[in-house]
Amino acid sequence: MEEGERKQPGVAREYRSEQIVVYWEPAYCIHTARCLEGLPQVFDVRRRPWIDITAASADAIAGVVAGCPTGALSFARLDGGPQEQAPADTEVTVWRNGPLFLRGRIRIVGADGSPVREATRVALCRCGGSDNKPFCDGTHRANGFRAP
Repeated sequence: MEEGERKQPGVAREYRSEQIVVYWEPAYCIHTARCLEGLPQVFDVRRRPWIDITAASADAIAGVVAGCPTGALSFARLDGGPQEQAPADTEVTVWRNGPLFLRGRIRIVGADGSPVREATRVALCRCGGSDNKPFCDGTHRANGFRAP
């Protein structure tokens, strides 16, 4: 998160070029660092703004963003390039001592039936300690969660 910024679900920051727009939703980011490792010239938390949308091709950026397991990063192609496609079947990956990563056509609804989030990628809390339930907020690291 940027200094002084609070996590608020549904509030996204935009990073835009003529080819692509990248959205970052801090409320869903648990700092897996896949973006930092994938394109360090674009994603650098020591820089402000931390995303330099001009530092790589739209194809390269889209590829790394699509690898964000939480869905905190998403993109829209403005140049006619391919948009992210959800897999036909929903995939669930258990992260050791961490969240469940879901990839597919994910629609989460509240107890009253109202939509909470629709996305192609989400990370769901498994430790029970998240302040952003049902989503993981990284609390598993602080509370020492260990899966059986």
